[in-house]
Amino acid sequence: MSVMTERNKAVIGRFLEAWNNREADMFDQLVAADVVRHCQATPAVEIRNLAQLKDFLRQDSAIFPDSVQTITNLVAEGDFVAAWCTYEGTQQGPMGPFPPSGARVNFDFGAMFRMEGGRIAEWWVTWDNTAILRQLGHLPSD
Repeated sequence: MSVMTERNKAVIGRFLEAWNNREADMFDQLVAADVVRHCQATPAVEIRNLAQLKDFLRQDSAIFPDSVQTITNLVAEGDFVAAWCTYEGTQQGPMGPFPPSGARVNFDFGAMFRMEGGRIAEWWVTWDNTAILRQLGHLPSD
């Protein structure tokens, strides 16, 4: 594996570590100023720069203050790094129209990052909203 590929994987690891530790200022070293995030699960959330990303971290932390993201699998090729992760946390704040439930959630999500100059320039992320809302008690379970 190339040095660049290993470096890109390390950046993703440090990015999620900074997220888990609520260290938004660390993003300055890891994320491009004009970063773009794509997510069908949160169509109303627009992230087109570093400031919006930091704001999103603050919002996520207000909803799930104890959340932790853990990398399960990390694969890299060229300028791309793919991650399969788990997200765990307790809903303590409102999430859109859903009030705080106090319930704990544990779900998998996938992400594909495009790296540029050793920083995250763009990423795509996806998860199952229905499964999450059921775990939080906002939708009936089957």
